[in-house]
Amino acid sequence: MTLLPETARQIDTRVAQAQADGRTPSLVLGVVRDGTLAHLAVAGEYPRPDVDLQYRLGSISKTMTATLIMQLRDAGRLDVDDPLEQHLPGTGVGKLTLRQLLSHGSGIQREPEGDWWERAAGVDLTTLLAEVNAGKIAYPPHRTYHYSNLAYGLLGGLLERLTGRSWADLLDERILTPLGLRRTTYAATEPYARGYVVHPWHGTLREEPRTDTGAMAPAGQLWSTVEDLGRWAAFLADPDPSVLAAETLTEMCAPVMISDLNSWTGGHGLGLELYRDGERVYVGHGGSMPGYVAALVVHRPTRTAVVGFANSYAFPITRLARQLLTTVLDAEPAFPQPWRPATAAPDAGSAELTGRWWWMGTSLDLHRDAGDLVAHVRGERVSRFVPEGPDRWRGRSGPEDGEILTVRRDEQGAAVALDIATFVYTRSPDQEP
Repeated sequence: MTLLPETARQIDTRVAQAQADGRTPSLVLGVVRDGTLAHLAVAGEYPRPDVDLQYRLGSISKTMTATLIMQLRDAGRLDVDDPLEQHLPGTGVGKLTLRQLLSHGSGIQREPEGDWWERAAGVDLTTLLAEVNAGKIAYPPHRTYHYSNLAYGLLGGLLERLTGRSWADLLDERILTPLGLRRTTYAATEPYARGYVVHPWHGTLREEPRTDTGAMAPAGQLWSTVEDLGRWAAFLADPDPSVLAAETLTEMCAPVMISDLNSWTGGHGLGLELYRDGERVYVGHGGSMPGYVAALVVHRPTRTAVVGFANSYAFPITRLARQLLTTVLDAEPAFPQPWRPATAAPDAGSAELTGRWWWMGTSLDLHRDAGDLVAHVRGERVSRFVPEGPDRWRGRSGPEDGEILTVRRDEQGAAVALDIATFVYTRSPDQEP
């Protein structure tokens, strides 16, 4: 699915202007819709970007580290509320839980000891852990949102100790190969863009080193392309169940920490950043390493995303990607899913439940949809119930998510009331519950 010509031109113009204003040697952004790269916008010549040119992912690597953790959780190898000590003993910060580390709610400091890890040769896991102690905890857990690269170094160490495999090998086996991310690699692989710092006064370029970050690799090591990052965005919108269950990814996208307590415009789930734009919530992550920035922004309900790279440090690419995603969604809203008639009549027991019910003068309308019951309260609040046993249904979306709907029947077996979490609905607005 390609963009409309007017939308594509608007995106291209914005990208060209951003590259000129931001003085980045090259800039590339891609719009992903329904699992495919719908549009590519490029600007700059150093080098001229395309879908196969590698840039550094930076902290977008964390989204894959978090996915590896959740895969092990789903396999029963760990729980996200386990203390770190249970799987990676002896750190001095072992009381912190995996959930707290994944969501940047642990209070642990941002960086490991030593020189700036993003620009220096990385150390091994033993060396990294030897420099971690209780003094690295800046705040009590959940006191405040405090972004931490060190947290993801520790999570990578947990993966290695628990599985006996390196983070890079796990990543290749469990994510990159199954999803066909052939150009997402641990180290730069030609063709790749060189990364720069742009001099603020005379515009010259200083090429930055391309380090192997060692034990901190799970926080920001990877290299990728717009095409591969677009595939990862498509996975975050609609996951391949052989890699991660859909309900697990939805759990990762639920807010654990709010990063902006004054306006609630941003937060963090389990490895994923959350951004509010009006009535929409986007998920994804930004990334930066010396000489590079990257963006991944996904609107899951419409399976639309914007991904991108620039090869200069501090270019505001995530803000630009969010703006472009909003532009696309405003200009080309997703088509509604078509209604399709039922292929078979409902059984007599559930058919009897459809229609209007009443509680305290409030109407509830029930209809069948693909074997489920869908409830509309005052025509606004919508909940979906799935069958769980004779005359018993479990809420699976909306205000009644997780609650039980029980059918009450009279002596003749006719349904006379619905008990939804102790709120009893009857067929007449005049009847007492």
